Formats: sequence, C-alpha cells, structure tokens
Amino acid sequence: FFAGIPFNITSACRCKVHNNEVGGAEESAHLFGSGAVIECTTNYQRGVILPALFSAGFRRIGVAREFIHADVKPGEAIWLY
Repeated sequence: FFAGIPFNITSACRCKVHNNEVGGAEESAHLFGSGAVIECTTNYQRGVILPALFSAGFRRIGVAREFIHADVKPGEAIWLY
C-alpha cells in the first residue's frame, strides 16, 4: 500500500489480436501478463502514483495524459506518450 489511492487498471494481460487493435508493441509486456495501464487523469494522481510505482520496484514506466503504463520487463526505462 504505497499510494493511498486506488489504482484503476484499464488494461493488463492482452491477446495478440487485442494488442494489435490498441497499437501495442510487438513484444508488449501485456502479452506476457507483466504490464498494466493505470488510469491517471490529474496531476495529483500522477504525483501519487509515480512515486508509489518506484517504491514498489517498477523501473519501466510510461506516462501519458490519461494513463500510466508500468511493467516488469527487464531493464529500466521511463518514457512519455
């Protein structure tokens, strides 16, 4: 319990067909059940969710206007959509 607010997961494990439909990467973490998209529409939510993800050990995080992607694929990366 790192954030103190609920995380609304809008996408997690995907089949290849759905991953292609939503424009997911060919080797998306979602295909392996190791990625999640968290709804995030305010700066307050970003300010709470991002530190919580880092505290929980996530090191691959993508930030968009309305969501944050987090996954546990090997390596470290932070990106903007």
